Amino acid sequence: MRFALTEDQTDFRDAVRGLLADTCPPEAVRAAWREQVGEVPGGGDGRVRAAWDALAEMGVLGVMVPESAGGLGMTDEDVVPLLVECGRAALPDPVSSSAYVAAGLLRDHGGQGASGLLGRIADGSATVLVGFPGSGFLTAAASADVFLMCDRGEVHELTPADVTLSPVESVDGARALCSVEWEPSDTTVLVGGPDGSIAVTQAFDRAALGAAAQLVGLGERMVDMAVQYASERKQFGVAIGTFQAVKHHLADAALAVAFAQPLVLRAANSLAHGDPDAPVHVSMAKARASEAAVAVSEAALQCHGAIGYTVEYDLHFFMKRAWALAARYGDADFHRDRVRLALLS
Repeated sequence: MRFALTEDQTDFRDAVRGLLADTCPPEAVRAAWREQVGEVPGGGDGRVRAAWDALAEMGVLGVMVPESAGGLGMTDEDVVPLLVECGRAALPDPVSSSAYVAAGLLRDHGGQGASGLLGRIADGSATVLVGFPGSGFLTAAASADVFLMCDRGEVHELTPADVTLSPVESVDGARALCSVEWEPSDTTVLVGGPDGSIAVTQAFDRAALGAAAQLVGLGERMVDMAVQYASERKQFGVAIGTFQAVKHHLADAALAVAFAQPLVLRAANSLAHGDPDAPVHVSMAKARASEAAVAVSEAALQCHGAIGYTVEYDLHFFMKRAWALAARYGDADFHRDRVRLALLS
């Protein structure tokens, strides 16, 4: 079986890439930082509103939303390539959590009452965050409209008034992390019982796969940046990209990302078609993507030399996002253990 994008998926991906290049350049990511970045004051909320609104207008936020609720009625296989592009741009907005994880959860388990919220996800008027046990930090939580919190095999739907948020410092200030404290109750249960456990597992798998997709995009962008820098930076009168050691370094980095991408597409196919081995495929993708992105970060930093360590240079936006997402929803060791346990069961 060959896991590659169709012509329509490629066209949609390319359109999103162009849109994000226009609406989410590095300057916009810098402005989204809550903390000061170099000499630029902070104060951002982890959102790039121009990009969010443009993604809504293009239909990206409604890819997983049924057509009856105002979305495109598409699947994991269609949204995951778009999340790669969100990673490539280092978009800080919680597109994966709201348009992928939450939309998928509400579509599959929310019942008739979820139609209104799904419509608001699709048109961009509602940001819905999904949280999991042992991972109480959420991105851009201060601007969220609804929280879907998973706990002991149940999914609870909460409003901002039902939670207590506390800002948390992060290596990636554009994520605008907050810790979320809340109390489960019978009145907030959206999905419970046997369906609740299934919903939580599917939501976690989509969250992990969304992070893996963004890591692939981040890796691709850092490789591109390192190649461009190596072709321009000269030493001993020639571009450093002509040195064999640099070539090998960048080739290894590009290869690591290239090997992760088909695993991400395979996992999306499994989730879209209800493959019982989908959790294994997701863990394989997340483990490989996490390792690849971290390796590419190291290679890009070494190729850039001293300038790569400065906050004024854009590389750190992509490195720090890669470091954060590599550990988010389980690091490489966690997912390798998950694969091993599945194979032994």
